[in-house]
Amino acid sequence: MQRVLVTGAAGFLGSHLCDRFVGEGFHVIGMDNLITGDLQNIEHLFALPNFEFYHHDVSKFVHVPGKLEYILHFASPASPIDYLKMPIQTLKVGALGTHNLLGLALAKKSRILVASTSEVYGDPLVHPQKEDYWGNVNPIGPRGVYDEAKRFMEAITMGYHRYHGVDTRIVRIFNTYGPRMRVEDGRALPAFFSQAIRGEGLTIFGDGSQTRSFCYVDDEVEGIFRLLMSDYTDPVNIGNPVEITIKQLAEEIMALVGNPKATLTYHDLPVDDPKVRQPDISRAKAVLGWEPKITRAVGLKKTLDYFLAKVKN
Repeated sequence: MQRVLVTGAAGFLGSHLCDRFVGEGFHVIGMDNLITGDLQNIEHLFALPNFEFYHHDVSKFVHVPGKLEYILHFASPASPIDYLKMPIQTLKVGALGTHNLLGLALAKKSRILVASTSEVYGDPLVHPQKEDYWGNVNPIGPRGVYDEAKRFMEAITMGYHRYHGVDTRIVRIFNTYGPRMRVEDGRALPAFFSQAIRGEGLTIFGDGSQTRSFCYVDDEVEGIFRLLMSDYTDPVNIGNPVEITIKQLAEEIMALVGNPKATLTYHDLPVDDPKVRQPDISRAKAVLGWEPKITRAVGLKKTLDYFLAKVKN
């Protein structure tokens, strides 16, 4: 049985990846320090013989006994509310954590996939964003702790690939949603769902004309899995190219939830908030044969069922 280490295993994406690899017949080692992760996301796996969990901070030395074929590095605060509250931890997991896991990959001769982000493009001057775009990032702005941590992650990963010959993969993840998102995550989609269910004002920053592209988690996991199993070593965008304004998203969620008390409320735009975000997925289509299959209407309905249970309990 092949063994895979998933860091950030108790988080939103990490837990879904654990499910996928367990289902594919791997022995999965989940690792998380639980500063933003939740053990409830993976507790259904604990009784399985091919799953084990390490409570550990990857910013410190990482040791996993025995063979290890694959590593997926998904440990990091990922929402603005988290990385603005934990800037140093965010920088450390992107820098020291990635260094430690690349060292583990080198020692174990493992293939490693690191989770980068569309935030490496910053507030883009190119639209949609292709992988050969270098980005427009403010390194000293409040969002810089996350953006630059991920940009460094990519740089050191390619350094280990070129100098040490480590078998590396880089995925640039665009906005992803689905069950297991935290209610108080702070990002638009969980905020809109929880606010609409409670009959509160849905928080829109600026006039809501800024755009995002939302990919359902099952599609995202499929793209990540295909990239890991491919021979492609340059970064690959995995996201849904269907673009929507934040105001449109809020209105769709209000209509779906159907709470007449819910309204739209407007607030000042955060510093360095990207005005547009849309992946060019030509590379993923060509290299991986991947594109998203689940429409936003279907994905939002699946996600509503989760938030209804979460918010009302």
